[in-house]
Amino acid sequence: MKLQRKNRLRATALGALAVSGALVLTACGSDDNSSDKTSGGNGGTTSAASDITCDDAKGQLLASGSSAQKNAMDLWVQKYMAGCSGVEINYKSSSSGEGIVAFNQGTVGFAGSDSALKPEEVAESKKICKTGQGINLPMVGGPIAIGYHLEGVDSLTLDAPTLAKIFNGKIKNWNDAAIAKLNSGAKLPDKAIQAFHRSEDSGTTQNLGKYLGAAAPSDWTYEAEKKWPAPGGQAAAGSAGVAAQVKQVDGAIGYFELSYATSQSISTVDIDTGGSAPVKASSENASKAIAAAKVKGTGKDLALDLDYTTKADGAYPIVLVTYEVVCDQGNKAETLPTVKSFLTYTASDAGQKLLTEAGYAPIPAEINAKVRETIASLS
Repeated sequence: MKLQRKNRLRATALGALAVSGALVLTACGSDDNSSDKTSGGNGGTTSAASDITCDDAKGQLLASGSSAQKNAMDLWVQKYMAGCSGVEINYKSSSSGEGIVAFNQGTVGFAGSDSALKPEEVAESKKICKTGQGINLPMVGGPIAIGYHLEGVDSLTLDAPTLAKIFNGKIKNWNDAAIAKLNSGAKLPDKAIQAFHRSEDSGTTQNLGKYLGAAAPSDWTYEAEKKWPAPGGQAAAGSAGVAAQVKQVDGAIGYFELSYATSQSISTVDIDTGGSAPVKASSENASKAIAAAKVKGTGKDLALDLDYTTKADGAYPIVLVTYEVVCDQGNKAETLPTVKSFLTYTASDAGQKLLTEAGYAPIPAEINAKVRETIASLS
């Protein structure tokens, strides 16, 4: 009996080692065109599991910018680096403003920005791009969630004029008549509103400003800039910083990309657009708004014109599109293959599918087709 038991244990151990070895081989891949990898375009290698074409990508690629796309970028980088050994993508999540500065200083291969390049930024980019200029490639869509923390209030509806007055300090208390009118039956506390905004230049700030300026022009009279324009309120660094403050402070309200609210279980405001019903912040509802966007850029630039005043049923109006900013021509030879390979993946069906799973909105197919064509033409 002891001998039989030893034989069974030995067989089990050998079986486990065989399975473990198979898993290691699967994870590591091989140097030839085995069943794990198939030949990709331009002599590259494509991971069958992820549709990532590595091509001549190699070494380290630095990028920086938008914190709104951080959670998407984290997923993309993880998947891409698993598929392309020997390549390191280092994306620094800071702000759109800092990303564009870094791009125009030539210290990054691409930048993430929640607002398209301004004419003066395009002019500045020509010093780095040499034979070309910086262009905007829409890569990530999504709702700007208005997150709040108000004990005892599980559902909250606001409209553009009320939001504008909250963020410019004209509405100071949660039981204000304007808020109560939009939330019939809700037990709103007599509590001071603590509004949080971004401390640094931010494309998310600029997009919120575009919405408020378009949908509540008489209440929000500021230019839509990356720097927070209104008096009062409290500042925090990055979307993560604003979300953290809203999470901690009873009576707080702030704005950030939806995935920050989802990951931290922060309640979000429904927006009364004047349509048939208030609209929740969701990937699906943001997609309905982004799908109506038109390309306003010229040449290879794919900057979009968004409709912040939509009243279409189910269309969430406070949206942003994060652009990856690259040179159309004149990219650095040492980083160009990696830039093209990585962005080809992020714009692929597999890359865009990850956005929905992470609480973002994929770029509409018609626009994304142009993005893919443009990436392929980068030089």
